[in-house]
Amino acid sequence: MGWVGDAVDSVKSLQIRQVISQVVSLGMIVTSALIIWKGLMCITGSESPVVVVLSGSMEPGFKRGDILFLHMSKDPIRAGEIVVFNVDGREIPIVHRVIKVHERQDTGEVDVLTKGDNNFGDDRLLYAQGQLWLQRHHIMGRAVGFLPYVGWVTIIMTEKPIIKYLLIGALGLLVITSKE
Repeated sequence: MGWVGDAVDSVKSLQIRQVISQVVSLGMIVTSALIIWKGLMCITGSESPVVVVLSGSMEPGFKRGDILFLHMSKDPIRAGEIVVFNVDGREIPIVHRVIKVHERQDTGEVDVLTKGDNNFGDDRLLYAQGQLWLQRHHIMGRAVGFLPYVGWVTIIMTEKPIIKYLLIGALGLLVITSKE
């Protein structure tokens, strides 16, 4: 039967105390990950300190599958910066470059216009109906660093959910059946 049979025998031989210990360990791992994520949110000032590039619109600078590290400071946003923003009515953030900045004289607020480096036109077609500029509340953060290709794991698990479920199941089984 191989490793599957060994895993089943291992689960059957566990005592209730071991099972509780393993579940608590798994809970501590998940809790630690959430605490790290919330800590990064506080440090970077961004609601999502790490994002994955999902399209080729920023090539050749950033390719699909690159991970971007974000930071959101109080400094004004300038043309040429790469920002990640949310558009009203869409839940997936977009990574594009600021091409124009418009400062309102009456309020001092800054509106920005973005464009993907690999796109022909600006992003006004991506914005919400009737929206011509992005305001500061749309912007999640500025790109301050990246890791190439590491985000492919996320893309594959999103596009092929069966892989995600198999990986989660295998890791859960590993944690439950470990004897330490």
